[in-house]
Amino acid sequence: MRHVELKLLELYGKGDLNGTTHTCLGQEYVPVALRPLLGPADHVFSNHRGHGHYLARFRDPHGLLAEIMGREGAVCGGVGGSQHIHRDRYLSTGVQGESLPVAAGVALHLKRAEPGALACVHIGDGTWGEGAVYEALNLAALWELPLLVVVENNGIAQSTPTSAQLAGTIGGRAAAFGVRHHLVVSTDVNEIRLSLERAVAEVRRGRPLVAEFVTHRLGPHSKGDDIRPAGAVRAARENDWYDRYAHAHPEQFHRLDGAVRAEVRGVADEVAARPLSRREGPCA
Repeated sequence: MRHVELKLLELYGKGDLNGTTHTCLGQEYVPVALRPLLGPADHVFSNHRGHGHYLARFRDPHGLLAEIMGREGAVCGGVGGSQHIHRDRYLSTGVQGESLPVAAGVALHLKRAEPGALACVHIGDGTWGEGAVYEALNLAALWELPLLVVVENNGIAQSTPTSAQLAGTIGGRAAAFGVRHHLVVSTDVNEIRLSLERAVAEVRRGRPLVAEFVTHRLGPHSKGDDIRPAGAVRAARENDWYDRYAHAHPEQFHRLDGAVRAEVRGVADEVAARPLSRREGPCA
């Protein structure tokens, strides 16, 4: 995920890509930690910062890069681009808050037709300014839906600090609807999985959950539009899981990191050499 995102920023910087992109740099560990807790019958709803969510679900850098680069083999024929991707039981959208009520509806269907499956939806702290969030939480609690709401709270909504746009707490807002809240401050994927395993199992039995990850957005909001104060950027870098893992497991980390870096470079070169997509994918 880290090297796919860095490659995309490199390609945009060279002018080789069109449109926009929102990387998950600094937040990659969230979908990685959740992946073993989710099964193929579960639905995953992503957002505008969703490349990591897709890669955790499918491990398909070829299809993702082809989609963003508009080349043959693209997940959605090149029409979805960076933000709007649909594959099997996975959907990403760039509209804030849009996916939560949809996920609630899917969770209702799963409760009736596929007991044991759940709907997982990724949102950010800025999404809590949308009324659709509260409508969905109300129905999730009222109807006891198998809905897992993953909040990637990186402390900033595009360019506005969360402290300047969110009153109270996310946990307090979930509690107002009687929805459970689980706060995650760790970046250790094994620790996160252990802490969430039982709670996610309860979601499958109709007890919705808001899992809030206190995380950091390492990169800009989109490509190069980072206007955060230097102190905020420095704090994000100091809390980067990537450097922590490199320090804790240097030999293993650098061996794997070098191999993945080369792999992503090869994937990008191979995809770039493909013909342009004929735009006949499932999203067309």
